[in-house]
Amino acid sequence: MRDDIYTPPEVWTWDQENGGKFASTNRPVAGATHEAALPRGKHPYQLHSLATPNGVKVTILFEELLEAGHDAEYDAWLIDIGKGDQFGSGFVEINPNSKIPALVDYTGDAPLRVFESGSILMHLAEKFGAFLPASGPARTEVLNWLMWQMGSAPFLGGGFGHFYAYAPEKYQYPIDRYAMETKRQLDVLNRTLAEREFIAGDEYSIADMAIWPWYGQLVLGRLYDAATFLDVESYNNVMRWAELIDARPAVRRGRMVNRAFGEPSMQLHERHSPSDFETQTQDKIGSE
Repeated sequence: MRDDIYTPPEVWTWDQENGGKFASTNRPVAGATHEAALPRGKHPYQLHSLATPNGVKVTILFEELLEAGHDAEYDAWLIDIGKGDQFGSGFVEINPNSKIPALVDYTGDAPLRVFESGSILMHLAEKFGAFLPASGPARTEVLNWLMWQMGSAPFLGGGFGHFYAYAPEKYQYPIDRYAMETKRQLDVLNRTLAEREFIAGDEYSIADMAIWPWYGQLVLGRLYDAATFLDVESYNNVMRWAELIDARPAVRRGRMVNRAFGEPSMQLHERHSPSDFETQTQDKIGSE
């Protein structure tokens, strides 16, 4: 009999030593661990985030809104989840779930907190009347795909990504299980994109902005170093779409905001002005 078979106890208890790369920031309870007020800049939109796929969704939308001429200036503050910034009292106040991204909108009579990336995308798209049709079947189709991403990406990130790239030990069963599901999802996208230019139709939308940071970056080789393993080039329609969106200037800028890893030239830890992309990236700061 194998001696490594896990038998669940009658009542689960938290082992702080178990959990892999992110064990220090995972815990079974909610709430703040320390007092930490959030900073506030001069713009009406205050974003607190990190350039994970979920964070990138929102910074892409902000940069696309600005590219399209909307008055959507924002301050973006870095939340370092490796250091536990998401458990500071100020952040927990605007997102009790302690996950990035979180936004405070100061354009109304009272500050409005908006958390969960999908909620932020809808809030901003509706506020500016952009990248989301106002009504009718076209709006429904965008929301169909936005909700698809919300339900599907946890299988890619928390499932496949965790067991393939981050778990302290590799086990075939969970990797096979989540690789199968990830490839099924890529096939869903590939079949859909065979018939249309963008995810929800002929127009670029928040559905693309939500899905691309996960699935677009996956097939471009930027997530989990898993492109070969998943044979991503076989999803030719997804590859075409991923490259199309990757070429957009606003998408490149959106990827840089609140990025604290990777190439220094692509790291803009905080964003308070359009000029920051030229003067405040880590390669520029480091060279001074």
